[in-house]
Amino acid sequence: MNKKHIISLFAAALALGSVSCDDYLSTVPDNRTELDSEKKITDLLITAYADHLYPLTTETMSDNVDDRGTATGLSSIGRKQEEFYFWQDPTDTGNESTKRVWETYYYAIATANQALEAIEKMGSPESLNGQKGEALITRAYHHFMLVNVFCKQYSEQTSATDLGIPYMEKSETTVAPHYERGTVKEVYEKIQKDIEEGLPLIDDNIYKVPKYHFNKKAAYAFAARFYLYIRDYDKVIEYANEVLTANPKTMLRDLKTVANLTQEYGPIAEDYIRVEYPANLLLMTGYSQLAYVYGNYGTGKRFMHSAHLASTETSQSDGPWGNYESKLFYLPPLNYNSGYVATPKMPALFEYTDREAGVGYSRTVLPVFQTDEVLLCRAEAYIMKNDFTNATADLALWMSQHTKSSVTLTRELINKYYSELPFYTPEDPTPKKEIHPEFTLSEEQQNFVYCLLHFRRIETIHEGLRWFDVKRFGIKIYRRFLDENYKITLQDSLEVNDPRRAVQIPNDVISAGLAPNPR
Repeated sequence: MNKKHIISLFAAALALGSVSCDDYLSTVPDNRTELDSEKKITDLLITAYADHLYPLTTETMSDNVDDRGTATGLSSIGRKQEEFYFWQDPTDTGNESTKRVWETYYYAIATANQALEAIEKMGSPESLNGQKGEALITRAYHHFMLVNVFCKQYSEQTSATDLGIPYMEKSETTVAPHYERGTVKEVYEKIQKDIEEGLPLIDDNIYKVPKYHFNKKAAYAFAARFYLYIRDYDKVIEYANEVLTANPKTMLRDLKTVANLTQEYGPIAEDYIRVEYPANLLLMTGYSQLAYVYGNYGTGKRFMHSAHLASTETSQSDGPWGNYESKLFYLPPLNYNSGYVATPKMPALFEYTDREAGVGYSRTVLPVFQTDEVLLCRAEAYIMKNDFTNATADLALWMSQHTKSSVTLTRELINKYYSELPFYTPEDPTPKKEIHPEFTLSEEQQNFVYCLLHFRRIETIHEGLRWFDVKRFGIKIYRRFLDENYKITLQDSLEVNDPRRAVQIPNDVISAGLAPNPR
């Protein structure tokens, strides 16, 4: 059996890094008959979440990083980081590769399918409704991330023909099944079906630690983001309301308290992902150097969230809250003199495979869904519905929770500030970048979108979500080399319709017969 056939079984949940061809063929390919109790199904779903994370890819591809070069001793974490930064088709196959993301996200999907088939075989009892709901939602989520990483953004104009990704709705039992990519539209339709079927079934009572599963609020947060991407704004508001409750301020992160913590990266990052916080809705653990690259460490700092970028566009930029003196609560200026600014979010963990030799794997915990981002999803929906009163209220609440400013954000202030703010250029950057969405916006909607994107960029820094906003709003971004004196040299740019916005699918999957993304 050749390698091509092994890779073609990506949806059959093969752990390719640890199972050889002979090992796999010596086992029963379909072991669902072993899932003969509710407890076994519940336990299986613990593994229905990918253990390799995508954000290092998408954060590095976004405009949240600059190239500082190697002259000052800075380095990358291998070929993959450079490939991500320059939007090159990935060739790296290591732990942080897009190949590993593809495999482990399909592994999670296959696990969900296995659970769903076991539930059906047991007669779909009501006592397993919660497990069925979790399996449907996690299957939908992992497909949602795959289609957004490896395909073009959702478009009412082109998604009916744009290449999608295989949507796996059953476990495979054959050695070399044939898969088709379908279209982006078809993938989104199947995601929506799973969401609408799964949401009413979610039961928080089946979890020991709900924040590490798709609990009710996490599932609603996912639904809000999904409907935001397909521009069903009434659904966004409906599901966001379920998350935020009638008193959203009580659900948001208490950054004033965080500001009073000891200003050390490790303790703040560990505090950020605490399950006790209402703001944290879903936490996922995984193998990733994300916390090292975008943390207070020397790892991978050639491509960094530079101090220049932070002070002009993101976490240290001026805004409607005022100047830098009215800065964010959550802003320990770590290693500013070394050229980068890191916001503590994900703790840097290490899994030893040989403690004496000091070798093992980097891991972290990623807050996949948070209430503060849900608030901004709802604000965007209000903007698109021309409900500027409610949009202003949500944006003002975010600003009051995140900044030390005494300024009250008003509709008039949003329009004045962002209409007068100059547009970004690579040499003279600002937070306001030209947008080219496929839908029409009024002048006031545009001002509100500039504000929203400014807030979202700060809110989601280091989490990889900025890349999807770049795609959704048609933002042209640049590659800049900053020397030690912050002199800028342009390296490349990514146009609105550049095919590189869809990450190339893994080479081995292409070799197995799946159509590659156009280049």
